[in-house]
Amino acid sequence: MSGHRLPRGPHRLTVAYTGGEERRGPVTMGQANMIRCMLRDEPEHINIHDVWPVPEGTRTESAIEALRALAVRHEALRTTFPHAPGVAPSEQVVAPEGTFTVTVLESDEHPGGPAARAEALARQARAERFHLDRDFPLRISVVTLAGAPVYVAMAASHAVTDVGALAVLKEEWLSLLAGETLPPLDSLTPLDLAAQEAAPAGLRKSEASLRYWERIIRGGPQAMFAEPGAEGTEVRVPQLTLRSRRAARALALVAERTGGLPSTVLLTAWCALVAHRTAQTACVAAVPTSNRYQSRLTRSVNTLSQDALLSLDVRVPTFDALLKKSWGGALDAYRHSRFDAVRLWEMIGRATFERGSQFARDVVFNDVSTLPSTVADVASARPEETVGPELELSWGPEQVLPTRVLTFVYATEPLIHLALWADPALFGRAEAEGFLTGLVRLLEAAATDDVPLSSLTEVTGVRPVERGPLWCRVDGSWTSPPLVAETLSGALGGLPVHVTVEASYAYLPAERALTAFIAAGDGPLTPAEAHTALMDALPGRPGVLAPRRYVIVQNPPAEADRSSAWLRQEILREGTGRDRRM
Repeated sequence: MSGHRLPRGPHRLTVAYTGGEERRGPVTMGQANMIRCMLRDEPEHINIHDVWPVPEGTRTESAIEALRALAVRHEALRTTFPHAPGVAPSEQVVAPEGTFTVTVLESDEHPGGPAARAEALARQARAERFHLDRDFPLRISVVTLAGAPVYVAMAASHAVTDVGALAVLKEEWLSLLAGETLPPLDSLTPLDLAAQEAAPAGLRKSEASLRYWERIIRGGPQAMFAEPGAEGTEVRVPQLTLRSRRAARALALVAERTGGLPSTVLLTAWCALVAHRTAQTACVAAVPTSNRYQSRLTRSVNTLSQDALLSLDVRVPTFDALLKKSWGGALDAYRHSRFDAVRLWEMIGRATFERGSQFARDVVFNDVSTLPSTVADVASARPEETVGPELELSWGPEQVLPTRVLTFVYATEPLIHLALWADPALFGRAEAEGFLTGLVRLLEAAATDDVPLSSLTEVTGVRPVERGPLWCRVDGSWTSPPLVAETLSGALGGLPVHVTVEASYAYLPAERALTAFIAAGDGPLTPAEAHTALMDALPGRPGVLAPRRYVIVQNPPAEADRSSAWLRQEILREGTGRDRRM
């Protein structure tokens, strides 16, 4: 690359790199998990992005040369995944050399300034799918102002990077620009990690994770937001951002009073409020974790992040008691966040079919505040503010998400900066704002004294959902028997269905289960066919739980609204329907 000043107009540069080692081997568990998502989900949902401010005085050529050095240094950036069409890749190949493209463009005419321009470019780049078998895993643009580089915007393939990996790349890039010599690599490469995972100790950890997840899948609520209005598997959700000094001061005081870590205190407050709002006895949430606990993984450029599944029983009297449970519960969840994703989803499919539920990843809490600034919205940063507002709520763009409530925590000091995406069918704008304001109020109340969880409505202003008399708790989940009957009838082509709630002798005496009575006439319907049809209809209906027993009767009773009338009908067949061979 020559040292002359680059022209002002948008242009693309091809950057060649060489000097690496050629290697190949199996994919890691984290890679397999992310690749599965990349092949299934829309790219803007799974790709990630970042914006790096360029130090003043940096030449464009220097910024690009530092990127070239990173490509040689890190195997993940030289990795592709060969695979046949329609087949998920199981192998990764590290190339010794290659090229990548950098787009350089001027931003002096952008209405939002160069920071907003860089953020828009990064988001735009993540909307295009990465070709796993051939693409360089970073799409890079350099934004200039009056010819000088001010930001590097990039979208990244989640198959080889996560938020932690982008943070490592940013730190090393800045070190190179400062003229520093990077230390020799001591972190595990993706191929090194794959070998570690295939060792006996790695396989035992994966098996333990599957057992941990299965206990929650079989026993916890099938969905936190099983309530009227919750429909569909993907919803268009606006972003609500909270920036608050008040919240940060309160969080610090709670941590000081209780001895808890600020991150655990915030997670506890959030779980308490979610469980209160949903009227659930436990908060079950996906808590993505970087899995960078080993010293050789701390600075690994790799996709290590996988879901930790937290199930926090909130049936305790006070906030402090819940905080004590949260610490151990979170550690247990994090310890069981390394798993074979293919086997995990096979287990989830088997367990939910047998239980008659649909696992809903409808609540996600992602705390990236301990990492250097990465995915936070650069356009929302305000350099003129040294400490931030006391409490500010602002609305941002919409995006389609497969969750009901998603929270990203970007910072906890000197202010709490987080973003919330809440299903507008469940949270109007006032309710969403009230939820985040309630979170701040809970922290402020807990800063000076222990808070009874029975007082959360008064303390936070957040009220539990009202489901109405047609809803009940069955097998640890909220469900609506009339909605179950309606869904099952529709799945069976309109056959008359009546669903009752009965004592379940297979479980604890106080536990209840559903029984479905289906009038099949002269048809050859079996319980297994009924159960399979209902399970196919479950996605997007979190208030529908499959009956424990299916009773096929000859004809619907004349008194169709009376359970006793259904009980008097001649039974043709009955069973759980869980035997797939029937």
